[in-house]
Amino acid sequence: MAIIKHKSQRVGIFIDTQNLYHSAKNLYKAKVNFGQVVKEALAGRQLIRAVAYVIRTESEEEKGFFEALNKLGIETKVKDIRIFAGGAKKADWDLGTVIDMVAMAQKLDTIILATGDGDFVPVVEYLKYSHGCQVEVIAFGKSSSGQLRDAADEFIDMCDDPRSYLIGYRGGSKWIPGFGAAGADRNSGRVNADTSPDTTEAPDSGEADDTVWNGKGEDPAIKMSGEE
Repeated sequence: MAIIKHKSQRVGIFIDTQNLYHSAKNLYKAKVNFGQVVKEALAGRQLIRAVAYVIRTESEEEKGFFEALNKLGIETKVKDIRIFAGGAKKADWDLGTVIDMVAMAQKLDTIILATGDGDFVPVVEYLKYSHGCQVEVIAFGKSSSGQLRDAADEFIDMCDDPRSYLIGYRGGSKWIPGFGAAGADRNSGRVNADTSPDTTEAPDSGEADDTVWNGKGEDPAIKMSGEE
């Protein structure tokens, strides 16, 4: 179904960070370029809020990653990982994301959900039919729920052009005009996006970059997700 996108539309973007992280890792052995995700989803419209839902572990080594998201203009909502008897770990933002989308719906024309998780189908339908919002979804299609794709007014499949949405590969990078990136000049509107989806190793540039793992020590994206 064709949808209308015009620059005066008020847009809210809600990012299921764990879902995108694990999809990129499992499908491409790569990391997500969150700046490019926001840029492509926004499509030149009026951004009201962009929120990423993230997990903090006991070590708090994810701090740099969270700060990098903030530099992109993405708010972070942080939940501490819970450790249960026996060592089981759990952290889930689904309910919190749903509450925020419903609470903000009256101030938005378009809601964009960055996830492939089918658990969000009921709230997508609720926002469309009860609030009259245009609801779009951006995610990796190969790991996304078919029901979620059908429920959305538009589904942007990141698998159609994975190079634009992935970072952390060896083989160089290119600069894409757009939303801005951590460590980049925001006035230049450049997003650091990797160009080599075939390699599985992250580059060691010799410089710290909180959005790209340099292959040394523990990957901050893994820590962010609560995965051992």
